Amino acid sequence: MNANINTLIVTGVSTEQTPMNSLRKTSLVAGVLYLLTFVSIPTLAIYGPVKSANYILGAGPDTYAIIGGILEIIVALAGIGTAVVLYPVLKKQNESAALGLVAARILESGTIFVGVAFLLSIVTLRQNGAGPEALATGHALAALYDRIFLLGQSFMPAICDLLLGFLLYQSRLVPRALSFIGIVGAPILLAGYIAVLFGLVGQHSALAGLSAVLVALFEFSLGIYLVFKGFKSPPNTVGK
Repeated sequence: MNANINTLIVTGVSTEQTPMNSLRKTSLVAGVLYLLTFVSIPTLAIYGPVKSANYILGAGPDTYAIIGGILEIIVALAGIGTAVVLYPVLKKQNESAALGLVAARILESGTIFVGVAFLLSIVTLRQNGAGPEALATGHALAALYDRIFLLGQSFMPAICDLLLGFLLYQSRLVPRALSFIGIVGAPILLAGYIAVLFGLVGQHSALAGLSAVLVALFEFSLGIYLVFKGFKSPPNTVGK
């Protein structure tokens, strides 16, 4: 009799603890992946010379440009990873929105890969000694990178964070104040994207940069919170 009771108690504890442990692992992995999406920040400086007018004709190593490309690839893969890892948890709140987040992240990451291909094509032209006749091609590739960067790292992150902010706000898996940053920041970033698209502000202007501040704060804070705190409730209490 006592043995049966002990078995039930042990089984009950195991059943209770397993979802929490699993959820904690999910939040930890997702948090690390979100923090990894910030490793490409140095490319803002690294890519400057690559997009300059006469980079193809210049001398010196292309190491920094290649490193920048690798960092962006890491960001693209980490971005997909965040949505995939969170999907089993978020679908309990709204499966369609959670699936939309995965799709949006994949599309966002796809544009990053294409952008890297544009920049590294400039490096290839230089390494092959393309000469002055390839300057126009280099300028076109740099312009294409800027355009797809605007789409993939301004427009798509706004869509992703709007979906994520909504899901987290409804589920209460993280503090609602944190979710609210994403919900508010996404439309601001979208407004900045539209302003740049119509030439109202420059793509590299201070105003364009400011429009991305809340989204960056949301994703970085979310990464920190998930790593050190984890989700506030297990999946079976989502939305309660």
